[in-house]
Amino acid sequence: MALGLGPALGSFAGGSNERVLRVMSHDSWALSEELVAQFERDNGVEVEILTSGDAGSAVNTAILAKGNPIADVLYGIDNTFLSRALEADIFLPYAPPGLAQVPAEFQLDPQRRVVPIDFGDVCLNYDIVAMRERGLPPPASLDELVDERYRGLLVVPSPVTSSPGLAFLLATIGHFGEADFLEFWRRLRANDVLVTGDWESAYFAEFSGASNGSRPLVVSYGSSPPFEVLFAEQTITEPSTAAIVAADTCFRQIEFAGILVGTKNRGLAERWMDFLLTREVQEDLPLNMFVFPVRSDAELNETFRRFLAVPQQPVQVDPARIASERERWIREWRDVMAR
Repeated sequence: MALGLGPALGSFAGGSNERVLRVMSHDSWALSEELVAQFERDNGVEVEILTSGDAGSAVNTAILAKGNPIADVLYGIDNTFLSRALEADIFLPYAPPGLAQVPAEFQLDPQRRVVPIDFGDVCLNYDIVAMRERGLPPPASLDELVDERYRGLLVVPSPVTSSPGLAFLLATIGHFGEADFLEFWRRLRANDVLVTGDWESAYFAEFSGASNGSRPLVVSYGSSPPFEVLFAEQTITEPSTAAIVAADTCFRQIEFAGILVGTKNRGLAERWMDFLLTREVQEDLPLNMFVFPVRSDAELNETFRRFLAVPQQPVQVDPARIASERERWIREWRDVMAR
């Protein structure tokens, strides 16, 4: 399995080798090598993974190469960029057999041009010990974040440069509405919120639950606490952090895959789509890409079952609305936070 996009773009463009399947993805691609190797053996094919930055960059690359794609399949487009890709008409319809095991809530394209593969919830996380030492309960809603009690305690990644940062911005828009979300951010700024360039800086440099940082509240994922247990340097039995999953506090990111218009390997691309929705792959995703399976019959690791918090009422924002207003919302947010 080959990784990397960079200088290989030119040599891949227009390729027609039927024994090579090219899959374009964001940089977070990770799947067990054993599973990919088994797919290669079963289909007599070499799989090349072409990483291309974040989800937005991958979509832009695919649109620019429409009709003469550099890859056969695009994986990793999420619901914040979905409408843009569908409007550009870069995907071929296809419905893998495994789609029958995927709940309707994940199937956002009735024409099956893209197929849901995984999901993750962007939620507030808190440092259990630090909040207890302050004598503070975790905030029960987004509204409470502007309370004086939480002054200087929250760190968030920027929606300009961070996918979870954008997801949190969308959560505030979905919760407060377009008329009031900017006022929430004005009050949050006045309450000494810290904005970082990316999630890694927020979580691993400023959040007290994962670093020597001083802020016990952070925008992260509902899956962060069980991952803390699974990947701890020293064995621990319980996470020291928790996710807040109250109604209208989390934003659900759903990731999709689709076969690109112009592929010379339609048959192999369809088999790859089938592969992504097998139970084996679905159950492999959480431990490699920190996302969760969309198949209802996929089982999770015991640690996830014990500590994973899944919101029952995540914030909803229509993908078409996101596509048409995303840049304006980000610009308005930046204007507010720069003052």
